[in-house]
Amino acid sequence: PVKGTPFDFTSEKRVGDTINQVGLGYDHNYVLDCGEEKAGLRHAAKVRDPSSSRVLNLWTNAPGMQFYTANYVDNVAGKGGSVYGKHAGLCLETQGFPNAINQSNFPSVVVRPGEKYQHSMLFEFSIE
Repeated sequence: PVKGTPFDFTSEKRVGDTINQVGLGYDHNYVLDCGEEKAGLRHAAKVRDPSSSRVLNLWTNAPGMQFYTANYVDNVAGKGGSVYGKHAGLCLETQGFPNAINQSNFPSVVVRPGEKYQHSMLFEFSIE
């Protein structure tokens, strides 16, 4: 449960409001066990940039999502002469649970010979 903690993104908030309460920044796996579904995919995240009105909605069939906030980025040169520092971006990585191979109560990440593996993500971009 994340309710009331710095990890609570169940309602909209700025990532920067609580990032200093979680050590170096966010680098944590979230369990995707509820939420809206579309075409067999579960809604994993919504990211909104208020200054541009751009919105990203992420949907997946994976059980988890790693949320990472560029904790080790340090003066990285980007396009057009931009320079990026710590927490200049974020990653949303849909996946199985870390250490699932050793945790019998986690969804399996084992793919046996002859089995088919399918991992889907849908990135929806819009403006609000």
